[in-house]
Amino acid sequence: MSRLTIDFYKQDAVTVAQKLLGKILVRTWDDGTLSQYRITETEAYLGEEDLACHASKGRTKRTDIMYSDGGYVYVYLIYGMYWMLNVVTGTENHPQAVLIRGIDRIVGSGKVGRELKMDKSFYSENLLDSNRIWIEDAPDAYSFKTAPRVGIDYAGEEWKNKPWRFILDNFQLKESIHKKE
Repeated sequence: MSRLTIDFYKQDAVTVAQKLLGKILVRTWDDGTLSQYRITETEAYLGEEDLACHASKGRTKRTDIMYSDGGYVYVYLIYGMYWMLNVVTGTENHPQAVLIRGIDRIVGSGKVGRELKMDKSFYSENLLDSNRIWIEDAPDAYSFKTAPRVGIDYAGEEWKNKPWRFILDNFQLKESIHKKE
């Protein structure tokens, strides 16, 4: 399979969040082994106007990478213990990102970060040429559910109820593809 291209990542976060479903996230470990995971759940965060998006407060040291062209990793720490994996989308100076909430049978963004051993060193990693993490193409998922995003009550009724959480239908997950080579 081939890596996703810059054109894929330059689309808006809502589109990319849907299109990432079923794609293959690849992680290379320190010992040289490779693991592959199917992306099963995502959430879109669409710029400064989206009150649930970290960029709603403007450009900061934390959100700086979100102001780049798509194709970069945006990670941040929550509760002092969970690194959240996000994929930057869109075009320069239009901050957007997609949170990876599920891979194979691992559900929950904190669990995803733990499984992938994410840490601060992944901040601004380029998915187009990284040798540690990237996403490979796979057929588009045409059957998925939508739901409100999780854990963003602070954003207000309009933004917390946007159906920008996307979940691959279970029947497409007959077996996990997670494998190490």
